Amino acid sequence: MIKKFIIFTIAFIITLPVSAKNISGNWHNDLRSLFLKNNAIIYTINIRTFNANDKNGNELIDENEESGNFINAINELDNLTKMGINTLHILPITPVGKLKAFGTAGSLYSIASLTDVNNQLVSKKISASGISQAKRFIKECHKRNIRVIIDLPSCGSYDLYLEHPEYYIKDETGNPVIPLDWTDVRLFNSGDNKTINEDLMAYHKKFIDFVINLGADGIRADVARLKSEKFWKELIQYTREKDSEFLFLAEASNSWKEPISKYSSNTSVDELFNAGFDGYLGSYFNLKNMTTSKELISMVQEDLKLFKKYNEQKSVIGSFSTHDEVSPVLIKGPKFSKMIIWLNTTLPMNSYYIDGFPTGDKYDYIWANKKAENSQTDDEYYFTHKGQIDIFNFSRKPDGNDYTIYEEFVLANKFKTYYAQDLSYAKFVPLKTSNPSVFGFARITNSNAIIVFGNLDFKNKQEVVVKVPKFNPKKKVLNLRVHKTFKNEYIKGGIKTTLPAGEIEVLSVKNLVF
Repeated sequence: MIKKFIIFTIAFIITLPVSAKNISGNWHNDLRSLFLKNNAIIYTINIRTFNANDKNGNELIDENEESGNFINAINELDNLTKMGINTLHILPITPVGKLKAFGTAGSLYSIASLTDVNNQLVSKKISASGISQAKRFIKECHKRNIRVIIDLPSCGSYDLYLEHPEYYIKDETGNPVIPLDWTDVRLFNSGDNKTINEDLMAYHKKFIDFVINLGADGIRADVARLKSEKFWKELIQYTREKDSEFLFLAEASNSWKEPISKYSSNTSVDELFNAGFDGYLGSYFNLKNMTTSKELISMVQEDLKLFKKYNEQKSVIGSFSTHDEVSPVLIKGPKFSKMIIWLNTTLPMNSYYIDGFPTGDKYDYIWANKKAENSQTDDEYYFTHKGQIDIFNFSRKPDGNDYTIYEEFVLANKFKTYYAQDLSYAKFVPLKTSNPSVFGFARITNSNAIIVFGNLDFKNKQEVVVKVPKFNPKKKVLNLRVHKTFKNEYIKGGIKTTLPAGEIEVLSVKNLVF
């Protein structure tokens, strides 16, 4: 009887429809509220590759093929809805620099303008302007109840420096500053907490006007610490006067201590939140290096403690896998991707994924770093970061071939959507385990509990007892991840089991109050 109940419940969750908020066609931004309740399921895309049509299979988009653009991207939106996505994070959509560039199309983050649409993202099949096409794409997102975050790059291209040197920091010799080894960009001069660079502020306010005009619901600020608290505070206040629900998400982490450059700001997470940011990247990308429960649980607790410091709500994204991270399949295999899925779903955070993640793309481009036949920039090579989604060239649509990941991805997103109201206020309770390699936690609502435990050892199985207060074997337990290879033994005060390498368990227990 219990097995039938499990199968029925999972089937029910999978077939749940996605609620339609925009039936009348009048969109009202609610992204900030959604995010602060940890109900956002965010999917990151590069428009240039999102629905690219690689007809000859060479993984490049040649002159006779169609690169990803705002119009053909619309055809993929229904697939996102089926996967349970309710928010898109779009990597930069503004024009890119062609001088001192990386890759044959130029890095999306080496921007040549903040106030126009990148012509590379504009369909040549229709006569509408780039801005009109971007508006149409965002409107189609909203029709499907998908919110849109636009990325704000942190630095500018050399091309933009030649046009507007007043936006940039100069070194002792009067030359623009190159941050780290990012030789395709130059460091903006935002000023400090005493004096703002008014030229750059005016330019960023134009960017805000630009993306709001497109219909966007928020921005993600790339390397947010490169600009001062005073700069961000003024920009956020300017934006909130136009749209109080407009989200500000900072690419920032307490793991990053060293400044990008001796010439730059190194604004702390605390200062960014004081300036008005709603959320940040966090440090969950460090999961790949974690071997003990304490490391993961402490990170969650530190975030929850941090957020209590502020009068306004704050939150975090599940930054386990981003466009700056190597594919999790390359790191620890498909089980690592599945663990990331369920941690995104059950921890007090907003789910976050990169295009290609659901099918296990390894981002292994056969032409990577080879000399190119043609280039739109002054770079003669197909520059890439190994194992990461391509943001430098006209390349194929992100995709993999592991549909076991996809199945769990869909299930988890539907589960998070269905239990969104409960999860938004569910208490986070760490659970003691008898094995340091196995983490455990619970999310507690009024009378029910979601129990999660997982093996951080991706090479060996681990025996463990997960201690669950007031648990008894007679409790009705729903296993959200059905496995044939092993069984849990339900004992008084806990769960005894042997977890395979890299395995994660997600249980729902009725009428369990801690």
